[in-house]
Amino acid sequence: MANMTGHHSNNTDARQAILDRINTKQVTAPALPDVDVTRVIVFDDPLEKFAEMLAFVGGQAHVVDSASDIKPILDQIDVFRDATRIVSLVPEAISGTVDATQVDDPHELATIDWTIARGEFMVAENGAIWIDGDSLPHRVLLFIAQYLAIVVPKSKIVSNMHQAYEQIEGYQSRFGVFVSGPSKTADIEQSLVLGAHGCRKLQVFIVANA
Repeated sequence: MANMTGHHSNNTDARQAILDRINTKQVTAPALPDVDVTRVIVFDDPLEKFAEMLAFVGGQAHVVDSASDIKPILDQIDVFRDATRIVSLVPEAISGTVDATQVDDPHELATIDWTIARGEFMVAENGAIWIDGDSLPHRVLLFIAQYLAIVVPKSKIVSNMHQAYEQIEGYQSRFGVFVSGPSKTADIEQSLVLGAHGCRKLQVFIVANA
């Protein structure tokens, strides 16, 4: 047993020595290429394109006048009506039943039925929504819930990812993520499965008066 402990210690020391050398190595990164903004795609109707691309990847978009219009639409979905554990980060739209800010251990969120999240802006070319990490009490909320709904202002939309990354520069949080459609995999027998590693369905509510 003593030999095994010593062997483990030697491996740890060697690994740390390698990491320390890497940290002291100064690497000059090449400059990013200049992007000709006149050649990137811009849509005449980015909102229509966003809804099209979101549907293509398995999500569903709803354009509503105000946040108060969201719950009646969700109430038409069986899995929402039957849900008992809902985390809502958009309380003006949905009243949650679980207060994630009072949860210390993210593992306690493993049985969440729905997460209602707040999106910052949409990207038309791929149906993605940017979510700022500062709006999340726990990052896992986006990935562990059975179903996900995102609420985003209608006016906050860009055509392409070049414009999207320009938008991101205005956020100071240490974490953020693009979400587009439910999770999916086709690893098993080349058969596409939705909801294999995350939410089973994504509903996006695009609020006009927000």
